[in-house]
Parts: sequence; C-alpha cells; structure tokens
Amino acid sequence: MKLYYSPGACSVGIHIILEEIGKPYELSLVALKEGAQSKPEYVAVNPKSKVPALDLGDGSRALTEFSAIAMYLGAANPEAGLLPKDALGQARVLEALDYITGTVHPHAFTRQFRPYVYTTREEDHPKAVEQAQANADKFFGVIDKLWAGDTWLLPHGYSVADAALFFVEHWQARRVGKALPPKLDAHLKAMLERPAVRRALEREGMAA
Repeated sequence: MKLYYSPGACSVGIHIILEEIGKPYELSLVALKEGAQSKPEYVAVNPKSKVPALDLGDGSRALTEFSAIAMYLGAANPEAGLLPKDALGQARVLEALDYITGTVHPHAFTRQFRPYVYTTREEDHPKAVEQAQANADKFFGVIDKLWAGDTWLLPHGYSVADAALFFVEHWQARRVGKALPPKLDAHLKAMLERPAVRRALEREGMAA
C-alpha cells in the first residue's frame, strides 16, 4: 500500500491507522503548500486534488476520502481491532467519522486556515476566521457532550474514529493554540502516548 499524504494535513489520521495495523506501506509526499495536489502527476492518482489517497497496490483505482479509507483499513484488518464487529458499532464509527471530516474539518478549520475558499473579499477574511473559531468551540462541545466511551471516543474502545478525532484536536491545541474541552484534552494526551501516533508524527516531521 502507498499513502499519499501531506505533513500536518488530515492524512495524518490515516497514517496513524496504518501504523496501528502494522503492515508494510509506503509514503508519497504531496506538498500541498507547493500546489502538488493540482499537478498532473497527482491528479492522475486522485482527480479530487486532495489528500489522503491510498494506493492499495492491486492495480485498482486509488481509494480516496478519509472515511472510506479508514473504514476499509479497519474492515480489511480485523485483527487490529480498529472497528467494532457489530453493525451498530460500525455505524457509530462512521457517524463520528462523518461529523469530524464533513463538519468539523471544513467549517472549523478549512474556513479558518483558508478563508479565501469561503469568501473572495479579502476584507471579509477576519470575519470568516472568527466564525470558524466559534464553530470549532461549538463542534468540540458537541463531541464532548456526546462522548460515549472512556479514554476513547466510543464504547468499543480505540477505533479509526479516534485517529480522525486526533487530527482536529491537534490542529486546535497545537496549531491554533486554543484549549479543548476536558474529555477531548485527555483524549489528545492519550493519543500522543500511543507508539503508532508518535511514529506517524515523527515520520511526518511533526512535533508531538
């Protein structure tokens, strides 16, 4: 398998899952800041021009979208215990993944880090960032309120949903520099103690 990633992007969550699974994989850098996602070489891999993408190594089209990749890796590697075995448990994992990647990521962080995506008027960028920060507080509050596990997000225990939650927590605490609600703060600290997380961060040149 080959993971197309960019350091500090959401792809770090998939990187963590691959480390948790422990099977051989390669990394292929997509330098987002240099616009590599829009160059023909990468567009041929992922026409959506974003990371992550996962080449399964079987000649098929690369798998894209964080939730799809995470669910595939969990289901294809049951021995890693990253997905519940029951249908409802799997649905709860997907529910969490969809909220994190479809709501928290774009409306709290893409809006904050790239306000020009949401408004072409430069004078409106500060307002977009302000709204994004308010969104982040609201969304993390929702996750804290709905917390169903103990150390980990869901009752099943550690899952691919925790790897997804990690990347937005890390952005909030380490990149934006804002506090997380207590349960999420404890979760971030627990994630940073996992060897797989530390290995992924080290390989991407990111500070734990």
